[in-house]
Amino acid sequence: MRMNEYFADVGYQSINHDGEQLCGDHVEFIQEKTTKSGHQLKIIVLADGLGHGVRANILSTLTSKIISTMLAAELSVKEAVETIADTLPVNSEVNAAFSTFTIMVIRDNNSASITQYENPNVIMLRNGKNYNYPTNELRIGDKVILQSELTLMENDIFIMMSDGVLYASPNGVWNEEWDRNGVIKYMEAFFSVGFTAKTLTTILLDRVARLYAGHPTDDATVCTVRVRKRETVNLAFGPPSRYDEGTKMMSLFFARGGKHIVCGGTTAKIAASYLGKPVIPQQNTPDPNIPPMSKVDGIDIVSEGIVTMDRVLLYAKDYLKDNETFEEWSYNKDAASIIARELFETATDVNFFIGRAVNPAHQNLTLNFDVKMSIVSELVECLQKMGKIVMVNYF
Repeated sequence: MRMNEYFADVGYQSINHDGEQLCGDHVEFIQEKTTKSGHQLKIIVLADGLGHGVRANILSTLTSKIISTMLAAELSVKEAVETIADTLPVNSEVNAAFSTFTIMVIRDNNSASITQYENPNVIMLRNGKNYNYPTNELRIGDKVILQSELTLMENDIFIMMSDGVLYASPNGVWNEEWDRNGVIKYMEAFFSVGFTAKTLTTILLDRVARLYAGHPTDDATVCTVRVRKRETVNLAFGPPSRYDEGTKMMSLFFARGGKHIVCGGTTAKIAASYLGKPVIPQQNTPDPNIPPMSKVDGIDIVSEGIVTMDRVLLYAKDYLKDNETFEEWSYNKDAASIIARELFETATDVNFFIGRAVNPAHQNLTLNFDVKMSIVSELVECLQKMGKIVMVNYF
């Protein structure tokens, strides 16, 4: 695997056509694909099925899955598009493709190829402003495909979208102020804030939902990519299964660069002992349902264990769906919100150090060893779906 200082942060979200349970758009994201030559690929396909509802959902899902699977198998874009052309022909009644699509393949987090077919052109922001990247036309059968090759720079932002984003208006009448340039102007204002790709996606889709007045007349999907520097967060949760492994666990934990979070009272005592520092309890917590934090010199965050991490997991699950709790965890100062910000927004790489000791205090409660391990397993899965590089070490 080839690693460098950059990381391509990816976040996507959809809103459905009014009255539909299924979205007619689909995003397929292959987070890590290592080629035979050792290059690391991220493959993103945003497909927009013709119409809306079940039929459109099936068409967009098939399109995105077929293309991403073929590219992951190291077949060419041309071969993938030809397969789609044979599988999903043009609808003769309306002279439109059954599914349009946008493809972005990120190579080693430092270069990208973009392939576009009849979706709104991808927006690229560089140095805070719209960047008119070069495109070339490629004909595959009767289809005109736009292709681009780019070298990535830190803080580059790419915004892929379905046409439902641009159709947003409360009465179905074209909103002349909300075209592609309108989206660019709106999103340029958020460039310097440093939001994650998912947060930028949420901001844009919230705007789209408001323009539709809560009743979208089309499916609308946004997928954002933000190029940023790698940042590591290390999290220790629970004491090791053997008492004599405490020093080993902590030596490996503190040897890793980046921020350090310790969850659990016993774990905090082990970490503090290793550092030769006292644990200083804090009395106040902004959320009465989340235990207060402690302070240990040399550790960035010290929190209670299972209750706090269970709330973090709740936020992580919502983040991957509609991100409705964003305003809660992004501003609150309780331990769960602070940890969520570090894991979801700060971290590109997360290293877990998980102790497998059974806490005697939890034997007769629902807060037991199995619950802790389940929280860890689900949280790891959520972070991986966010595109984080996650390593888990058990002790």
